Amino acid sequence: MQTPISRITIDPAICHGKPTIRGLRYPVELILDLLAAGMSQAEILDDYPDLETQDITAALEYAAHLTRVQRIELLPA
Repeated sequence: MQTPISRITIDPAICHGKPTIRGLRYPVELILDLLAAGMSQAEILDDYPDLETQDITAALEYAAHLTRVQRIELLPA
């Protein structure tokens, strides 16, 4: 069984190695930016027919994974 995050691929030959959706030229950051700008999942899927609902879920899961840190240290000013 595939997990949603397994839809995220990193290939130096695609989008300069940025994480993308299923090896397509849709960077994860694009999906997150569209959601942050207020687009609904349905609007994104209408505008980008190559994408699937699971791709948006994968982008969100990937972002959540990146924010899981053990500790944040503030650097002196």
